[in-house]
Amino acid sequence: MKKIKTKFKDLFVVNTRVFKDNRGWLKEEFKKNFIKKNLVFSLVSSSKRYVLRGLHMQTKKPQDKFLSVLKGRVLDVAVDLRKNSKTYGKHFKTVLSDKNGKHLFVPRGFAHGILGLDKENILHYICSNYRDPKSEISIKWNDKDLKINWGVKKPILSKKDRVAISFKDFKKKNKNRKKIIKLW
Repeated sequence: MKKIKTKFKDLFVVNTRVFKDNRGWLKEEFKKNFIKKNLVFSLVSSSKRYVLRGLHMQTKKPQDKFLSVLKGRVLDVAVDLRKNSKTYGKHFKTVLSDKNGKHLFVPRGFAHGILGLDKENILHYICSNYRDPKSEISIKWNDKDLKINWGVKKPILSKKDRVAISFKDFKKKNKNRKKIIKLW
C-alpha cells in the first residue's frame, strides 16, 4: 500500500497492488496500522450507472471514511467544509475502480459524493463513527458555487438529494455553530 497526499490536509489516496491472473484478482483493502484511525463501522452500497449519491455528511457525529470499490467504477468527490481550512469550499475528485487499486481516505469535515460510472458499482465504506440519520445533511451535487464537473447533466438522485441545500445555505446555517465543521 502506498499513501498519495493531496492538496487537502488529511485527505489522501491509497494505491494498492492488484494481483491478477486467469482466475481473477486479489488486492489488499484495508490495514488499520496503515490508516491509523479508529474505524468502527462498515457498509456497502450498490449503484447503477449515473446514480449520484451526495454530497453527504454528518454534522453532529462526523465521520472519517475509507472508501474502496469492490465492483465497477465511481467518480468520487470530497468537498472540504472544515471552517478554518485553507481549502474550505474546494473539492477533490478521483476515479476509484475495482481494477485500478485506488482507495480514498476522506477525513471528517468533508461532504462526500459518488457517481456510478459502470452498469453495476459496489462501494465499500469503513467509517470512524456510526450512521446518525438525525445529523445527516445533503448539499446540492450541482451547486454553482462548488463548481464540480460530474460529467453528467441528469443523474439519478434520491429524494433526499433532490431537495438538498445549497452551499450558501449550509454556510449560513453553520456560521455560528462552533462545534461542527471546524478544522480537526
